[in-house]
Amino acid sequence: MTVANPGAADLSRDALTTLLPGFAGTELPGWVRDRLAAGLGGVCVFGPNIASPEQLAALNDRITDANPHAVIAIDEEGGDVTRLFYDVGAPYPGNAVLGRIDDVAYTEEIGRRVGEALRASGCTLAFAPDVDVNSNPDNPVIGTRSFGTDPELVARHSVAWTRGLQSTGVAASAKHFPGHGDTDADSHVSLPVVDRSADELATRELVPFRAAIAAGARTVMTSHILLPQLDADHPATLSPRVLRLLRAELGFEGVVVSDALDMHGASGVHGIPEAAVRALVAGCDLLCIGTDTTEALLDEIVQAVLAAVADGRLPEERVTDAAGRVRALADAARPSEAPAAPLDRDAELRRIAASFEVTDAARERLAQGAPATLVRLESEANIAIGVAPWGIDSPDAIVVRPGDASLEASALTGPVLVIGRDVHRHDFARAAVDALRAARPDVIVVEMGWPGADRAYADLATFGASRLVGDALLVALDDLAPDPVAAA
Repeated sequence: MTVANPGAADLSRDALTTLLPGFAGTELPGWVRDRLAAGLGGVCVFGPNIASPEQLAALNDRITDANPHAVIAIDEEGGDVTRLFYDVGAPYPGNAVLGRIDDVAYTEEIGRRVGEALRASGCTLAFAPDVDVNSNPDNPVIGTRSFGTDPELVARHSVAWTRGLQSTGVAASAKHFPGHGDTDADSHVSLPVVDRSADELATRELVPFRAAIAAGARTVMTSHILLPQLDADHPATLSPRVLRLLRAELGFEGVVVSDALDMHGASGVHGIPEAAVRALVAGCDLLCIGTDTTEALLDEIVQAVLAAVADGRLPEERVTDAAGRVRALADAARPSEAPAAPLDRDAELRRIAASFEVTDAARERLAQGAPATLVRLESEANIAIGVAPWGIDSPDAIVVRPGDASLEASALTGPVLVIGRDVHRHDFARAAVDALRAARPDVIVVEMGWPGADRAYADLATFGASRLVGDALLVALDDLAPDPVAAA
């Protein structure tokens, strides 16, 4: 068979290789299978794609059957952001708790355990660790996904997590370059601005990235944030100036992955196909398209890339180079260590509980008696976290959501335990707490997100809301009060 224009066929295949779409459902769609066979770089698996570990392993087998070199990526951060455990919550502590414990050996162990779970499922790339320095306590999208506020602490735990994960053969992705920690907006729905110079970035935001790169992180994920002192016109994902910082100054030679291009911060102005072209021009190699990508959209992106090459906006060698990096990523390293021995669960729970921040007033209230009423403040989770279960729950819990009527504080029985996430950032949550505190003296507020700087709504702060942290909270309450809340 003679190909009329083999160069065009190669370019089309290379364009496909740079793309990483999501898809709807728990079965591999035929059109995705066909594109994988034609050279599609891989897929990104999201929570709704997973029904069980067995189903995910079978799904990933079908992906690699269609393309043995496909990258199978997943947002598994081992904490509040989880996809493997989207139905039950993660059995890991999460980054902020790890940073507070500050034991790099434990952090490396958690990274290794996440990698073992991913490798068993067939996933080859984790969009983790989050190496952002959470310098803004009002950050609506990072928070407990960060190891902390100190760049050096974040750096050493980023290194440990990366080493642990990649020891299993699963590739890591340090994110969100050049640093999403100093934002007060969510790039899923807007374009955050970080007004810092390159020199200022070097002293804080870039410290963990430099360390993770030196530790061998195989990919780095970009952020959809605007840095006006570096590039006033383009968010980082679409900015050649910002991505040159990653290549030339930090010396990164691996795969540059874009954050999802369906996010407003990337495509709110230009649309996804044009954002994809601009991301490639800027220096991204692997383009995460987002959830529920359609066949028509994927084809439109490929055509936009080919058209950009034809009109000279996108050099063909840039596409070829990006595709080559993605194919090299698919040759994942073999595991270098044997599976880890099981941890002592009771000891782990107590270690996590010991990392919690508890005010003296909360200790005194809990010492007087166990909480008899549990109130859950159900604020809307950011898109990165989604609807995975969080914290502790009880069939008798009173759930308060935005717009709900005020609680009848006088009707509540005994001491009241209020749990929420980022309570200080939500008007309805603050109002609910204020009303309860005004009516009774026995209210204990448990903050399971990132607390406000003044701790006004955090009598007890856990710095995480994963299933494991929820279990550790029960241990802490059992130790602080005569009877555990679990008995309620």
